[in-house]
Amino acid sequence: MATKEIGRFTGKRVGVIGGNSPDRAYIRVAEEMGCLIAENGYLLVNGGMKGIMEASARGAHSSGGLVIGILPGKETTEANQFIDIPIPTGLGYMRNALVVLNSDILVAINGEYGTLSEIAYAQIFHKPVLGIDTWDVKGIIRVSNPKEAIQRIKDYFDHQL
Repeated sequence: MATKEIGRFTGKRVGVIGGNSPDRAYIRVAEEMGCLIAENGYLLVNGGMKGIMEASARGAHSSGGLVIGILPGKETTEANQFIDIPIPTGLGYMRNALVVLNSDILVAINGEYGTLSEIAYAQIFHKPVLGIDTWDVKGIIRVSNPKEAIQRIKDYFDHQL
């Protein structure tokens, strides 16, 4: 793992959540989302595995970003190759609560039941969730693409000052 310059990061954390085996179109969306997160100096937090998690991490990594992966298992080696800080939990899907708690705002891209559980935790912990083609549940702020999502993220952080 390469050492990252921490000084360029704002310390604000954006979680990206989504499934392990999405369609190719959602992989591209997640990669673009990761790029935009990194380009804006935000830390990317995700579950550290394959699919949306790996694609968003790859995008952030390609733009010089820093990626934290909250892993379901006990070994750092299970993280995808784009995770800079792997955090093993040994909790399986229960680690989804930790992904949410370690994010200031989240972007849900497509996803299945694991993503739905993260959306539920976000509602419990009062964390905003932007949704790109994800579950149709109360509390999701619908956005159509990563550019719209990053603008909403910037607006959110601007109003947190």
